[in-house]
Parts: sequence; C-alpha cells; structure tokens
Amino acid sequence: MTNYAVPMRKERFMSTIVAEIGDAGARAAALTARRDPRAEMAARLPAIVQPFLSWLTARPAPEEAEVARSPLHFVYQACLLVAAGLSLGVLSAAAPTAPGVALLLASLTLTTSGLGLFQVVVFHHCGHGTVFGTWERNRAAGRLISAVFLFKHFDHYRKEHMHHHSARKLLTEEDEFADFVLGMCRLEPALPKRELWRRVLVNVVFSPGFHVRFLLRRMRAAMRSHDRQHNAVAIAALALPALASALTGQFITYLLIWFLPLSLLLQWATIGRILCEHRFPEPALIAARDKEFVCLATAGVFPGAPLPRESAWSPTGLAAWGGWWLNMLTVQLLVRVIVLVGDAPCHDFHHRRPSTKQWTDYIHARQKDVDAGCPGFPRNYGETWGLFRAIDENLATLSATPRGIVPMWPH
Repeated sequence: MTNYAVPMRKERFMSTIVAEIGDAGARAAALTARRDPRAEMAARLPAIVQPFLSWLTARPAPEEAEVARSPLHFVYQACLLVAAGLSLGVLSAAAPTAPGVALLLASLTLTTSGLGLFQVVVFHHCGHGTVFGTWERNRAAGRLISAVFLFKHFDHYRKEHMHHHSARKLLTEEDEFADFVLGMCRLEPALPKRELWRRVLVNVVFSPGFHVRFLLRRMRAAMRSHDRQHNAVAIAALALPALASALTGQFITYLLIWFLPLSLLLQWATIGRILCEHRFPEPALIAARDKEFVCLATAGVFPGAPLPRESAWSPTGLAAWGGWWLNMLTVQLLVRVIVLVGDAPCHDFHHRRPSTKQWTDYIHARQKDVDAGCPGFPRNYGETWGLFRAIDENLATLSATPRGIVPMWPH
C-alpha cells in the first residue's frame, strides 16, 4: 500500500531493494517499512478477536472474507441504537443513583451513535441515492431525517454535497467542508498549528457560544427552509416531546436523554469527524484541482494504534500491552461508536468512488481498491491511525497553506 506521506527518497530506496534481493524480499521489506498496524494485529493476536478488530479499526485482516450487507442494515442499526438509547435513558430515571448513572451514560452513548449513523450514513447516502431502490424513496427518507434531527433540508444538503464532491468546488466558498472549518469554526490558513489547536479547543469544542450558534444554525436550516411541510415536521419533532415531557413532569429526563444527544453530543461528534475528513494539499495541487488533488485532499482515518513491539511476557511489555488494550477499549472504541461511525473512517474511498454501491461493505471495498493500486488515480490511498493524530495532521496542512490559496470568511 502506497502512503503519500512517504518521501521520494524512500521510494528510490525500495526500488533498490527490489533490484538487489528480489520480489519476495522487497515485499517483506515494504511491509516492515510501512508497518501495517492491522496486518500486525492479524498476525500477533488470536483469531477470536479479529472480527471485533476489523469493525473497530475499519480495516480488514489480510485475506478476510467480504461481508454482504444491504443498505437497510444501516437504517435498522440506526433505529435500534436510538431506540435502545432512549429506553435505557427512561430506565435510568427510575434506577438508584449508581446504576442510574451507568444506564444514563450507556443511553447517551447509544443515542448519539444512532444519531451519527442517521447523519453520516443514512442521510448522506440517501443524498447519493444508494440507500433505497428509487430516488423518490431516498428523497422522502432524507427529508424526514433532516426534519426530525434538525439537519439542513435534504434538497439543499444534496445540492451542496454534490459541490463537495467536485474537485473544482472542494476547498472553495461553495464547499460545505470549507464553510464549516474556515467559516463556522473560524480557522485560518497560515496560522501556527498551536494557534489552530487553541481555536479548536477554546473557540469551538468547549465554547458554549459556538454550540449555541451551531444549534441555532441547524434549527434555522430545518425549520425555516423553502418547504413548509418540512418546517412543520421539524418544529413538531422538537416541540411535541418537550411539551409532553413537561406535562408529565419528565422535562429534565427529556433534556438529558434526548435533547443533550441531539444537540451538544451530536455536535461534538460532528466537529471531530469533519476536522479529520480533509486536508489542504500544496498550493500547486489546489490550483490544479486534478485527480492528484483529490487523492491528497483526504486520507483514511482508522481508530486504533500500532501494536507494542515488546513481547507481552516481559515486564515492560506487559505494561505496554495493557496500555494498548486500554486505549483500544476506551478511547478508540468511543471514537468508533460516536465520531467515526459507519463508513466515516473510509471517507477517502467515498471521495474516489462516490457512486459505488459497494459502500455497504466499505471495509473490504476500500481494501480491495488499495490492493489493486486504486485504478484511475495517480496515487494509492493514504492513511492515519487515530482521530486526534489525523486532526493534528490536517491542522498542520492548513497551517502550511499560504493566505489567499483557500477562501477566508469574515469574522
């Protein structure tokens, strides 16, 4: 697998290896050089954990069988997660303190995950017309989702999203990603990376004002669209549960188990996901807007970390492996469940193959494209392991971008 971040001198070095020690030796050396974390997990960990690791990392083990899924699988999964989350939330209100807190945390996690699946997978792929059998059903489902969950009206979203998939529009004033990162989040090119991180944390993630603006923007988009029926559904979806809970004395429960995931928690997840989606290539590539620009504007972002090099049976190795599993089962698991839901880790595959119906098995479809060398594109896929590392790398590319190369929004 080619990684665009590898310097050209390393490529020349690998060519020398091929010439000197033959194909078999070159393949082994290339594997060592790239240190594929998922291949190492498959080689060094028991078979029983491999299906879980494939889902968690969004990367298949070598030679792993493909998984056939219908698009409706994701619709059912999203519905089930939200229903389960709300049910646990109701139970938490009647449970004793300690179990109640545990149930509430599980409730918030499941509900936010389900909302993310509706947003990232179902709503998004309805925009591409690949969830239901007809365009009319995709549009009807998309409109309902955008109204109930306070998203941008589906018709507006689809038009803007098609611009986002155009190399001529990506990272311009007409791009939804640039509008959010440079406009809504008020990040700017050519600033030091430290300052960009400060703005992300202080002015975005932990800013009450930002989240209020974000929520009001969502509400206006859902309730003041061109479509009166859509507006009425959006208003009713927000007001009726609030009114019913107030009349039954359960308004606080409503705020905790539904409004909190719908607003703040979903917005946190959205911030993390969008900030890791795209990076800013060199100015010449941004100006060229060709297929190489598409290749370098995004990379796969996989939850997980490389395995410790030490043996688990050594004193230092035991601590290293314990820390690795702790990281995978806490931070990386929460990232996968809440932020990088569905096919979000393989966003680069989606930009290269936006109309494919193979997205339902995105884990294997992307890997097959990697193994084939990504036909039709000048570069194979790149990847980053870990959400926070991916955001850091993307902010570094924005910091390295001169002013005037990408649009600036007035503050």
